[in-house]
Amino acid sequence: MSTQLTSTKDLKRVLGFWDLMAIAAGSIIGSGIMSLTGIGIARTGRSIFISFLIGGLITLLARSPQIFLNSVARFRGGDYSMVGALLGPRWTGTYSMISLLTSVTLAMYALSFADYAMPFLPSLTRKAIALGVLTILFFINLFGVNAFAKVQNLAVALLIISLTIFTVVGLANLEPNYFEKSSFMTGGYQGVWRAAVLMSYTCDGAQYVTAMGAEAKNPTKDIPRVMLISTLGIAAFYGLLGVVAAGVLPVDQVANQPLTLVAQTILSKPLYYLFVIGGAWMALLTTLNSAIASCTKPLMQACNDGWYPHCLARLHPKFRTPIILLGIYYVIGFVPIVTGIDIGIISDITITVGSITKIMIILSLLRLPKVLPEAWAKSDFHISNTALMAIGLLDLVVVIISGFTSSIELPLPLLLANLGVVAFAFIFGKVRYNSGKVNVEVSYELADSEK
Repeated sequence: MSTQLTSTKDLKRVLGFWDLMAIAAGSIIGSGIMSLTGIGIARTGRSIFISFLIGGLITLLARSPQIFLNSVARFRGGDYSMVGALLGPRWTGTYSMISLLTSVTLAMYALSFADYAMPFLPSLTRKAIALGVLTILFFINLFGVNAFAKVQNLAVALLIISLTIFTVVGLANLEPNYFEKSSFMTGGYQGVWRAAVLMSYTCDGAQYVTAMGAEAKNPTKDIPRVMLISTLGIAAFYGLLGVVAAGVLPVDQVANQPLTLVAQTILSKPLYYLFVIGGAWMALLTTLNSAIASCTKPLMQACNDGWYPHCLARLHPKFRTPIILLGIYYVIGFVPIVTGIDIGIISDITITVGSITKIMIILSLLRLPKVLPEAWAKSDFHISNTALMAIGLLDLVVVIISGFTSSIELPLPLLLANLGVVAFAFIFGKVRYNSGKVNVEVSYELADSEK
């Protein structure tokens, strides 16, 4: 009788640099570039390309803890394992519960896909399209990381081709006097900054590769480089795209408008359809696909550690996929779609909660030189401990301020819902840990141990 596979050690280590790059790129390029670019133009005019570049740097700073941490070890449970190794095992339960509760964003991605697909599929309802894409991608992920990677690579290629065609055609159709004062830096330096903060959301997403550490061939080399290159590269690409978005039509016509308005103006009908399907559809499909592939790994390790029933982490013997956990996450994505919960509410409920997990990762980074001093000294991304502390503390201040600012802008019921989720996660972590049923194992391997 064969032994049942349940450990993150049993996952297939097959993802190379370009597979990880496709995951990162597909995660970064999402609905934000379609919907937020016009809002950014309203804030700063044709200087939006500057805001994209600054936004990329903001995102890189915000995600730098994961870049540094991934450079020292293979963290099989992604961020979960980072918290356990560096912040302490008792905090992993809280992290895993927050990760589980905020995974309702799977429904948000599926519904956003449906919004772009509905005009082209008029015979299907929004729910039907959202459930269809959710079901198809979960089914593909059941067949293992290789099947996931093939779909992701193909979708990202189509996505890049579509956005490149839009950008090239648009650059050839720019209005003269692009830098005219009346349409450039319309909100002054403050407008550039406000737009940059907003554009930083469009540059975010590379952190998804952190959860793929258990399935990467060479995680300590590839994951940090992928996060760095994809974030800066796509920010620069967005800069060119922003020039087109703001420069083909008068600024007042594109301000607060979706990117499809400009696409419809400059592209022929066949190319416009390619832009919508290959751009908007694939942007959301690749983000959802990455989220499905990565969401199970932290919870799988949490099951290995005793926070949840160990049997839930069972892997398919052939494909090495956590089939039960995939089923659980499918239900989590399925229910909000069927019940008709507003995606705006889904997003708002994760604002404060998401800040808590970011703080945990930053605190883990601050402990890196003390907990893993030798591994940190050998890291390709090693910097002085003083510089590391400065980056960590700056990140911490930014996350706390932004989290507080976002929270106080929520309506009272949503703020209470956020606080309720956070409180439940901490109570779960404390009660379960004190039960004596949790035994957090070492779920990371240093780079040297894999040579």
